[in-house]
Amino acid sequence: MTAVHQDKRHAGQPPAPPPRARWARWLAIATVAAVVATGGVLGARFGTDPTLVASPLLGKPAPRATLPLLDGGGQVSLAALRGQVVVVNFWASWCAPCRAEHPDLVAAAAAYRAAGVLFVGVVYQDTPQAARGFLEELGRGQGYLYVTDQGSRAAIDFGVFGIPETFFVDRRGTVVAKITGKSSFPMLADTLDQILAGRTPESRQTGRVQPAPGG
Repeated sequence: MTAVHQDKRHAGQPPAPPPRARWARWLAIATVAAVVATGGVLGARFGTDPTLVASPLLGKPAPRATLPLLDGGGQVSLAALRGQVVVVNFWASWCAPCRAEHPDLVAAAAAYRAAGVLFVGVVYQDTPQAARGFLEELGRGQGYLYVTDQGSRAAIDFGVFGIPETFFVDRRGTVVAKITGKSSFPMLADTLDQILAGRTPESRQTGRVQPAPGG
């Protein structure tokens, strides 16, 4: 009677898997979970665009670079520009986002010149001839200083990964903001307005930067 009663109680239910099968099932689940967790960690570490990393220069003095002018003789010392708000933009003729943002940089340089803002365009891993051709085609900014960077020394000091990258230096010579990727006039104006008002603007990531060809 007892055996019959137990059979009725378990009628219609699948038999319990043997201990070895249960162990294999849990092992498979644990393996999948480990793979998912590892993939998440690797994705977080290696799948992130390195340009999203905040510049270590923020809140620190700007590099004291002295750079030759692109046109004519003479040099520009960034340290000597202290007392002005300086916008340092790294660009090149081969850079598509640089071409797209150029009119906005030129417009911002003209709009904020009377406020004591100076724009410095640093040619990044490009030839002077190609850089001049770029400016002859698209136009030079009013009061805009264009300089070369032999050996990319200034780019290294600024921690440039690719271009365009734009750094904002306040009147004390401190790097207070950075735009990674293509800038725009509203973005430039908003950042400069905050700096001129004595506030610290937020750095921004607008897209991926373009590394040098073959880099």
